[in-house]
Amino acid sequence: MAEQEANCLTAFPAGEQTVWADVSPFLGTVCRELEVGELIHGENFNLFEAMSALEIMDPKMDSGMTSCGYNSVEEAIGSGAAPIKLHLLQTIDVMDHLLACEATWHKGHSLAQTVFTCLYLLNLERTSPNSLLHAYCKVTRVTCNLIRSFVSQSRTHEEEDFFTMAFGLPLKGEGDDKCLSILNAVDETVARQLRACKNSVTRKKIADDYESLQPDPDLEEGYCKAVLSRLRFRKSFYHALTYMGKPQGRGLEMAHKHIVSGLSELARIRESSDFLSSISSRACKGEFDDRTTASGQEAVGFDASINSRLLSPTPPRSINILSWKMAIDYFEKLLQDLDRICLLPLNPTIEEALQFAVDFQKSQPDLVSRSQLQLLIVQDGKLFGRDLLSDVICRAMKMPHLANNRDFQRNDSVIQLGRLILNLLRILCTNIAYQHRKLGKSLQEWDALLHQRFVQTFELLQKSQVPEPLSYFQFKQSTSYINLASLPTQMQFDYFEAAQKDLKKLRHCFPKDSERLHEIQQLEHVAEKNRIALNVIHFAGQAGCFPRVSFEFSHHPLFAVAVIKRS
Repeated sequence: MAEQEANCLTAFPAGEQTVWADVSPFLGTVCRELEVGELIHGENFNLFEAMSALEIMDPKMDSGMTSCGYNSVEEAIGSGAAPIKLHLLQTIDVMDHLLACEATWHKGHSLAQTVFTCLYLLNLERTSPNSLLHAYCKVTRVTCNLIRSFVSQSRTHEEEDFFTMAFGLPLKGEGDDKCLSILNAVDETVARQLRACKNSVTRKKIADDYESLQPDPDLEEGYCKAVLSRLRFRKSFYHALTYMGKPQGRGLEMAHKHIVSGLSELARIRESSDFLSSISSRACKGEFDDRTTASGQEAVGFDASINSRLLSPTPPRSINILSWKMAIDYFEKLLQDLDRICLLPLNPTIEEALQFAVDFQKSQPDLVSRSQLQLLIVQDGKLFGRDLLSDVICRAMKMPHLANNRDFQRNDSVIQLGRLILNLLRILCTNIAYQHRKLGKSLQEWDALLHQRFVQTFELLQKSQVPEPLSYFQFKQSTSYINLASLPTQMQFDYFEAAQKDLKKLRHCFPKDSERLHEIQQLEHVAEKNRIALNVIHFAGQAGCFPRVSFEFSHHPLFAVAVIKRS
């Protein structure tokens, strides 16, 4: 019976005209008749579906079973889990916990389980009455979208490095391009309030002239400093990422200035911890290693399971949000790594670019900075977005005269070599744990290219005409009747003169290579002495004298020098 019912089932896509039926009686009948190991399925069920299927009602596999929070954002907001009217300390706690969530996302967890556990981000427009909270959340969302964009563009991440899936979460919204203007307006208000607090004359008139951030005038200055440092860090971080994304590295100088500013603000954020924890009525006593806020209080407006239904295609995974201290340490390290990239010269050779990528990996940078490095070095298939790979290869081969040669640029081997160089640069920016496997594959491609070029060269050698072996006596006999004096002088030493000119040019190609410079000097001596020898032979022949000529390898092991003696 169960088999007959299963054969009647067909797969139809659900649509507006779909009529849903209760299958509970059918499933009850089937459960009574199925034996152990038997399976009932529709015609569209296959092995892939079996591998992808999740076992329902199992807490380890079914994310819906672990849900113990709210069923929707609206329900959470309606129950008062995300109030808009917050005490200033509560607002700072939201900022700190959101920063810890962002750092946790960078470390490889999903947006749904980190940044977007913030109920304020899931409905950002309702935070407009709280200008401070609204400005901070808005620039955080824009920054997250920016980071997700260039990490996806660089394609250097592995699954455990970074989670780019957005699960339909609101990463974009109206007015995102105005996030900095909103942040600057709040920054100016708080800065004006801080100046008033520092002025002993106007301090007593704060309530009359300015809208205080909180009711206690004695705490106003500390609160203003804590808020300003957090706002200005967000602004500096966003500016640094924006300028680093400009083509051909044009914004690196400005990015460096904002990174320096961001590091200063992070130091001030760290200093605010003592002040905030001292005024917190619910701050934990003792160790604060696992706290996600500077005050030690639990931040309001967050729910770890609010997006659990968005994760249904994957088994539920519990995560631990980084502590506030670890988040600060992470962003300090991130800004320091980004600053190293900003100081990279924009006109390096390919060897220097490769060496920088290798040295950069020694500091164990996280994915965000590695993605920025890869996007800077490789842009539009060019080195730093400016130099064609064929030109880079010309400079590496010490043949700059081929830089604009169309035939050289279109050569298949040059194109393939350029592709391998770009691939190698990308590999050096990936997770170091995966570099061994990827470098092994890259080496196979390099080996294939070299083998191909060797075979082509060998085939050319086979096609060339090799003269018959010539002994020394045959050479002496065939040249004994040649009158060197009858040869034009220009023909006799033009080759050595040309060699001297070429060797002089080569000196500029190896300014720091002592071994090659030494060999060039040896060859210059050979060319000069042979040129003089030809002059002597020429004039001696005109005078009717025939000097005795011998050859010695006194200046170079492979190129002989003519020695002239009277006969």
